[in-house]
Amino acid sequence: MREMYSLLKERVKERLPTGDLSPLSHHGSNGLRKALLRAAREAAWEEGLVLEAAEMQALLARLIDDVLGLGPLEPLMRDESITEIMVNGPRCVYVERDGRIQPSEVILEGEQEVYRIIDRIIGPLGLHVDEASPYVDARLPDGSRVNVVLPPLSLLGPVLTIRKFRRRPFTMEELVDTGAMTFEQAEFLSRAVEERKNVVISGGTGTGKTTLLNALSSRIGRDERVITLEDAAELRLQQPHVIPLETRPPNLEGKGEVTLRDLLRNALRMRPDRIIIGEVRGAEALDLLQALNTGHRGSLTTVHANSPVDALSRLETMALTAGVGLPAHAVREQIAQAVEVMVHMERGAAGERRVVEVAYMDRDHRSRPCLRRVFAAADAEGGPETNLVQARGRQRDGGRRVDAWPPSPPALPAVEHCQGESGVERPTARRSRPWITESASPPRFEAQVEEVAPRP
Repeated sequence: MREMYSLLKERVKERLPTGDLSPLSHHGSNGLRKALLRAAREAAWEEGLVLEAAEMQALLARLIDDVLGLGPLEPLMRDESITEIMVNGPRCVYVERDGRIQPSEVILEGEQEVYRIIDRIIGPLGLHVDEASPYVDARLPDGSRVNVVLPPLSLLGPVLTIRKFRRRPFTMEELVDTGAMTFEQAEFLSRAVEERKNVVISGGTGTGKTTLLNALSSRIGRDERVITLEDAAELRLQQPHVIPLETRPPNLEGKGEVTLRDLLRNALRMRPDRIIIGEVRGAEALDLLQALNTGHRGSLTTVHANSPVDALSRLETMALTAGVGLPAHAVREQIAQAVEVMVHMERGAAGERRVVEVAYMDRDHRSRPCLRRVFAAADAEGGPETNLVQARGRQRDGGRRVDAWPPSPPALPAVEHCQGESGVERPTARRSRPWITESASPPRFEAQVEEVAPRP
């Protein structure tokens, strides 16, 4: 059967027009598909291939996948239960189902087929990858994220990783139904987005940060102008007035690079109502903080971190890498003024992704910034949920607690007013304790959340 298919494939290629065959576009134009099927039937008749109807249909389907799609990976791309495809060389293909990695039965015909699939992906995007530049990030037309690593960096041969996304993004209701968050968490976060709070979603790789960001974006008004900034465009907002911007790597001469920081600076001149950054990972954190503190409210972004407090520390570190010479306490104050709601996601041992903590930025009685938990899971493995909106002030006895931020030195010296000898109040700086996570007073928009009855 393999020899028969190889012969049929060669004869079909001879009959097809040379040039661009619109790779990866089999969901679009039907003209090329019809020409391909016609050429395959003519080639089978001329070669005298006698096949049953089911065998012929299987050969034609495989031929379409090879010529127009990603070859043997196409059945995996069509499988809605698969969320990630990992090609570790031609004979080692893994997939992720329900949060668990498992081997696949797909086998590629040598490294040349892997290279051909890589060219199919990055070719239409104008990207380039070779031994001189052996890794690249890309995306598929449906928004799926692609990463390629070639030798000599990879000792296994060409490595291809595809993170798939649903054709239709998750809604907040679906996330509640699947157990990714509770009904109260969904209501709280929805109110935060509707009231233009700046939201930062933290978590590790593959915990569902982008999925939650897509779902939260559905609460943005349809009359708002939204600008999205990403390294590889994968956000799919449903609003009509969305301008997606994407970074650009340098060319072979090392010129023409457009960074996320460049896009953010330019986006501020485009009259945005909201700015959504797919992920903050570098010096653009400082520009984001400045934008949020100069009237651009209601922004959403994600950051890799182990907890909300760690996310604040990472934002501080990334902002300091901008190289403008700001002192650390000034950056921390910028963060305290810009970030309003923190959401943390984790992946459990069984592969489930869920929101484990929601907190908001507040000030204590001495005007010192602090995080206050609103919802917190007892542990990262699916323990009982604690609703701190309804059980205000109640402390958890067990489970992971959030450490202070920053641990040392304190964010800013607390200022107390005391009277001097002249009777005039003068500020006296005192060393304050580090920022902590508390659960005492509610945020400004919490009143509406408390009125919602919990789902039975």
